[in-house]
Amino acid sequence: MINMFNLNLFKNIGITLYLFIYLIIPHSATTQTLKVDFIRNLENSLNKRDLDFIRKNFRNDENQNIQKQFSKIVNDFPDSKWKIKRLKSNIPNKEILRIKVSGKKIVNGELHILESDFDYVFSVLNEKIDEGNIKNLFTTIRNDDKRVDVSFKIPDKVLTGAKYDIDIILNKPLEEVIIAGAIKPHQVNSFFEQEILLEPLPAGGIFKMTRAPLKPGIQIWSGIIAHPEGMITFTKSIDIVEKI
Repeated sequence: MINMFNLNLFKNIGITLYLFIYLIIPHSATTQTLKVDFIRNLENSLNKRDLDFIRKNFRNDENQNIQKQFSKIVNDFPDSKWKIKRLKSNIPNKEILRIKVSGKKIVNGELHILESDFDYVFSVLNEKIDEGNIKNLFTTIRNDDKRVDVSFKIPDKVLTGAKYDIDIILNKPLEEVIIAGAIKPHQVNSFFEQEILLEPLPAGGIFKMTRAPLKPGIQIWSGIIAHPEGMITFTKSIDIVEKI
């Protein structure tokens, strides 16, 4: 049986993280050196829910959005934890942080587990986070206790206009059991308004060939796997670039 799943149903179990990520992207330019202890303090402030640190270290025009979205994440996943480490940057005047967010929540008696990884590329102006972009975002929310053996093969970066493959593979598909799923691209502002139509997956996964947009930017894919052992939702960002 084919069912219609509205992504609004999942906004209370962690998709607000997606919005938080894009709303912490500030808007200016000139750069300075990041303080050595900033990363440790940022990680501690997120884990301690210290909004005062965020107010002091992000530009004023972003503070309200950051605090609002941060509060949503904490409400959805009260035990959420952040882990942050600094990566070596080959981009002039840019810093790169590798950020991992994890959390758990009981929904209708079932344990949902959030795992999100992304790179945050940004500048520093007057010792504050100033200009940034999210790279390599991959988020899953699942209630199967990782019993479903699934592989996600989605590229991080694709040339403008190029064809590419998206493969979500169930490594041990169940015999004589119908597994449903779907994947769909989304625009940032219309994410919550779109629906995903689940269909049977007789081939043991989702296999899609698609073409990148003709203009550089970020393409977002989200999808669902409905399995007898549980459900997995996922979101992946892909950088659309003019050259690699």
